[in-house]
Amino acid sequence: MTHPTDGNCIFCKIVAGQIPCFKLLEDANTIAFMDINPVNAGHALAVAKGHWPTVDVIPADVLADVAKTAQKVAKAAFKALDPHGINLLQANGEGAGQSVPHLHIHIMPRVKGDDVNLNWEQKPGDMAAIKAAYERLKAAL
Repeated sequence: MTHPTDGNCIFCKIVAGQIPCFKLLEDANTIAFMDINPVNAGHALAVAKGHWPTVDVIPADVLADVAKTAQKVAKAAFKALDPHGINLLQANGEGAGQSVPHLHIHIMPRVKGDDVNLNWEQKPGDMAAIKAAYERLKAAL
């Protein structure tokens, strides 16, 4: 499969071997390597080899491959690092905190008291607002 690339993208440069990484695994559509700005020991990334910035533009089969790679790395992290838990995080766009516009999934081992804030407080929703969003989403599907 030919993968689209962006010569200015750091992840495309890692895929091409132009920038070194701590590579965990690689297959036809994905690569997994250690995050150089880890939240905790073992923080890794599962990355599409092709340059697709967000979930809405990546081919579904490649997205599935990235998810499978993330699962493999998460299983290894559970086994080798014995974390308190693991977050899988996939952000889309600057407003969601995506820092590299190339689809990737963070595999983030968690440690008690690590002060990594990804969770939110559950609050009851407004049913009319939920229904309105539901109707817009349903129509788009």
